[in-house]
Amino acid sequence: MRLLFVGTNRGGGGTESHFVTLALAMHKTGHTVAAVVYPGSPIHTGLSGSGVQLYNGTFRNAVDPRGIIAVLKASGNFHPDWIISSFSKEYWPLALIARALRVKLALFKHMDFPLRPTTRYFIPRLADRFIVISEFMRERFIASGIPPSHIQVLYNPLDLDYFHVDPVLRRTTRESWGINETDLVLGFIGAMHRDKGIFMLAEAVNQAMARLPNLKAVWIGEGPHSAEFAAYIANSGYGARHIIHKWSTDVRPNYAAMDMLAMPTTKTETFGRVSIEAQASGVPVLCSKLGGIPETLQPDVTGKLLPPGDIPAWRDAILAMAGDVQLRQRMQEQGRSWVTQQFSAPVIARQFERMLEQQS
Repeated sequence: MRLLFVGTNRGGGGTESHFVTLALAMHKTGHTVAAVVYPGSPIHTGLSGSGVQLYNGTFRNAVDPRGIIAVLKASGNFHPDWIISSFSKEYWPLALIARALRVKLALFKHMDFPLRPTTRYFIPRLADRFIVISEFMRERFIASGIPPSHIQVLYNPLDLDYFHVDPVLRRTTRESWGINETDLVLGFIGAMHRDKGIFMLAEAVNQAMARLPNLKAVWIGEGPHSAEFAAYIANSGYGARHIIHKWSTDVRPNYAAMDMLAMPTTKTETFGRVSIEAQASGVPVLCSKLGGIPETLQPDVTGKLLPPGDIPAWRDAILAMAGDVQLRQRMQEQGRSWVTQQFSAPVIARQFERMLEQQS
């Protein structure tokens, strides 16, 4: 198949990572892949030199003529069988372009941000494939009135050559952070926002630190509550055992340094990419039992599901995992195997291929 991916977002978050990983996976599977991207963006950087044909373009909004012209030019040159996109501002122009060119259209919805009523009603019906990233999200759309036949699920693909267990990186990262091999490190990666459960988790960690002198915590991220959170940690009585770093595009060193990762969100999320990245890197996870997050792990096998906002439950889970090295080792091995079976890029690429080949 000839697949034209359209993704002109300039950011570098989970949706953009999904876009790049899926495009590369489809290319490696043997399909001919091209992409319309914003020059210099993380998507552009991620696809450069890969063999994916790149065309420059931008959609400031749904009626931006620059984006429309770029997609039409790329389509005229590339002659795609499918146009594929993950960004809502591109839904309507791509729906119209696909109809005009008689090309099939696959649209992904990643975030739980509400769509305008007209978009929510028509776009899943206009697209040949309307795809969400979790069963939880699919049920939400069905509850909003979209027929089940119009919504399919494809999980986030993960590049397991990039995310893997790396003992050397573990040692060098921990040394650079002043962490001994005998220390136990709990990590958080995400936005520094109260809804992410960071204050609750910090209190649970501090209570666990009162019992475990070798427990440390690493916080990776930025956000609207960064300053407030840093002050909270500094005044907690355990500030010296917390390490706070800004977001980095290469998160592998962060995972490598951890003995367990916490995803303590108190607000519904559609998936949990951090959870599967951690497991792929050999890190057991502690996750909120909320939204699509439970779909990212095997409870009590690769990690633990915990009640959102319950400080004693999180404290006890941290203590239990910290105190059982065999449990952590077992979860490390099973987590990598689980992610390989469920979320590896080749597995998701084959599922996507079958999805596109199905008769509408």
